[in-house]
Amino acid sequence: MGIGFLGSFLLLTVFFRPLLCQQPNTDGFFVSDFLQKMGVTKVHNFSAHFCSWQGVGCDSKDENVVKLTAKSFGLSGVIPDTTIGKLTKLKYLDLSNNKLTGLPSDIWSLGSLKYLNLSHNRISGDLSSNIGNFGGLEIMDFSVNNFSGKIPDAISSLSSLHSLNLSKNLFDSEIPSGILGCHSLESIDLSENRLTGLPNDFGSTFHKLKFLNLAENEILGKDSDFSRMDSITYINISGNLFKGSVVGLFEGPLEVIDLSRNQFDGHISQVNFSSSFNWSHLVYLDLSENHLSGEIIRQLKNARNLLYLNLADNRFSHQEFPQTDMLSSLEYLNLSGASLIGQIPQELSSLSRLKILDISKNYLSKRIPPLSNRNLLVLDVSYNNLTGDIPLPLVEILPRMERFNFSYNNLTLCATEFSPKTLLSAFIGSSNGCPIAANPALFHKKAPKHRGLKLALALTFSMVFLLLGLLFLAFGCRRKTTIWAVKQNSYKEEQTISGPFSFQTDSTTWVADVKQANSVPVVIFEKPLLNFTFADLLSATSNFDRGTLLAEGRFGPVYRGFLPGGIHVAVKVLVHGSTMTDHEAARELEYLGRIKHPNLVPLTGYCLAGEQRIAIYDYMENGNLQNLLHDLPLGIRTTTEDWSTDTWEEEEDNNSIQNVGSEGLLTTWRFRHKIVLGTARALAFLHHGCSPPIIHRDVKASSVYLDMNLEPRLSDFGLAKIFGTGPEDEITRGSPGYIPPEFLHPESSSPKYPTPKSDVYGFGVILFELITGKKPVEDDYPQHNDTNLVGWVRGLVRNNEGSRVIDPKIRGTASQIQILEALKIGYLCTAEVPAKRPSMHQVVGLLKDIEPAQQ
Repeated sequence: MGIGFLGSFLLLTVFFRPLLCQQPNTDGFFVSDFLQKMGVTKVHNFSAHFCSWQGVGCDSKDENVVKLTAKSFGLSGVIPDTTIGKLTKLKYLDLSNNKLTGLPSDIWSLGSLKYLNLSHNRISGDLSSNIGNFGGLEIMDFSVNNFSGKIPDAISSLSSLHSLNLSKNLFDSEIPSGILGCHSLESIDLSENRLTGLPNDFGSTFHKLKFLNLAENEILGKDSDFSRMDSITYINISGNLFKGSVVGLFEGPLEVIDLSRNQFDGHISQVNFSSSFNWSHLVYLDLSENHLSGEIIRQLKNARNLLYLNLADNRFSHQEFPQTDMLSSLEYLNLSGASLIGQIPQELSSLSRLKILDISKNYLSKRIPPLSNRNLLVLDVSYNNLTGDIPLPLVEILPRMERFNFSYNNLTLCATEFSPKTLLSAFIGSSNGCPIAANPALFHKKAPKHRGLKLALALTFSMVFLLLGLLFLAFGCRRKTTIWAVKQNSYKEEQTISGPFSFQTDSTTWVADVKQANSVPVVIFEKPLLNFTFADLLSATSNFDRGTLLAEGRFGPVYRGFLPGGIHVAVKVLVHGSTMTDHEAARELEYLGRIKHPNLVPLTGYCLAGEQRIAIYDYMENGNLQNLLHDLPLGIRTTTEDWSTDTWEEEEDNNSIQNVGSEGLLTTWRFRHKIVLGTARALAFLHHGCSPPIIHRDVKASSVYLDMNLEPRLSDFGLAKIFGTGPEDEITRGSPGYIPPEFLHPESSSPKYPTPKSDVYGFGVILFELITGKKPVEDDYPQHNDTNLVGWVRGLVRNNEGSRVIDPKIRGTASQIQILEALKIGYLCTAEVPAKRPSMHQVVGLLKDIEPAQQ
């Protein structure tokens, strides 16, 4: 019996050895308890001394844990109390790249911490004001989490902090003045939050600051906020609402400057080139999408180490191409929309390291020089006035490029390697100029055998078909020529006779009270030197023939056409008129023409034809969301316009149905999410990126188009203002199913005029449409008596039955949790009270948080 008892005791001792090795209330016990409660057991030998465990570092006596690294350990959930929060001597804690959702309440007692990294987790909620307990903290990284609310003022206690990273969270409100107490900071990253302002004296406080990233917030500030940053080498404040002059920001030893997508103005050529700024240090400069004017920086030639330069989409004066041949290290150059005139300089070929060159949307003319930059991957010269042949050395290197675009010029191309798709997307408006003796190297064809026999047969068949063709012409010309002549002469004659011109559609008749068609100018913003007239519009649309009619909306009919030079356009006639004078309407349309964003349909130009205001847009190849989602089978589109072969003989099979993507993209949640995120970005830009803000006033599915690359683009922004005579006009309040409740209930205390929040409501309806696949009104809403989509969806969401509304066509294409999160965003956007709806900037942040992973 004694032997049996002894054996049992030894067995129990072996079994419980891991627990006996760690005495209660010791650091080893707390770490062991933490790892086991978090499910980490396989990678540790708990029988060994805790100081030898993976990720654990101890003091010189092996008594206390001073370093704990659990990076990428697969930790998930909430960290329990009385585990790592009891490691009183801990100086270094790294729990990054896990799936943690919450912190223990006693973690704030770790007053010895110098390094704390909780990045790339899923921790949500407010950041505790107990953060001030970390008085000795030097590095703090809470990036890529779901922290929300205000950054606590208690951060002021972190006087030893050198590096602060709170990027990619949901922090809102102003950056607290408490941050000014962190005067030792050398690096600050608060990018991709919803922050709205900076404390006073922000820049002058941080004399040691070298790295500052405030990008992608909603910060309303000024240039003086960043003065006296003596040590700064990196500054990125892109995607905010900063105003003022950029002149004062060029100070100190800056190497990286990104001020893009703000509202900075002033003449950039007036930058103070004092000894405080050394151009030779600069490697990255992005000033794109601001309001900069004057001449482009003359001192660029001194930036000999510059790798990246982007000055696109500003308001520079018309000027020759800047001197860049001294920038021998340059890899990226974007001067799109920089008002450049003259020729493309041959010196660009000397930039041997150049990979990306975008000089689109300028007024460059004459021939393209024989660029032969061997490292070039992207080239865009579209929307200029370039002429002549595309040089053969350039054509030969195009196939190995990632992307190129020569569209909307007057170029001639000789190349047989490119697919029809490439020719239609990258060479729009170019003509085929291959001579008979074209370069044989471009054809890549082997000489066939029996060449003489095949040549004889080919000639024989050619003669037969030629004779047949002549016979057909003899009988057909008499009929077709008559029709052609009538159609062509109908508008040619009207160019030279007095108006008015009258045109009719199925629902309306509109009149252009014009005496002579060729005396009324058409303004094309990107090509001001081309003298287009109303006669060109008549020609482009076959005299506004019904066969070119794309659609009829509340604003009026929309026609498709080609202006001279191959400019593919959609012509929208605003038939209802307005009280605006011609001068006021022209000023408003020219302002709208300057509004550029990747998710907006560009307003190409306009024409004032008598009382008619005609808006001219870039043509969107893949139609609008209304047609694709509701009017056609999902994933395909049909060109509804009936192009007569008598008028447009180069068009083939115009009435055929074409695939939008090989997999029917609208049947996946990922693609629908792409559409809704792009639409949200467009509205956020109109509301927050334009001064004054632009209220769309008619956000609906038929205003969202897909371009040739299937990117969503919002159209018709600003048109309601031209239409209406006042804020009470019905035309400004939206379309049925998209009208917010404050416009429908007169007794409501909410504003009865359009606001950004009324746009948010319309956006919420679009989001519901994409999730449910149903129309906003006059659709089948199962088991409910609701007459509109919003009432049906909101009712089910309130009853926790949101999953019932998901379109069966997208079920299984993504996580249902993601789709339900999007449904919640739509619920917020369609709140009854406008004040409870989020801003579009906030909506963009919410949608980005649930962005489906790339397959």
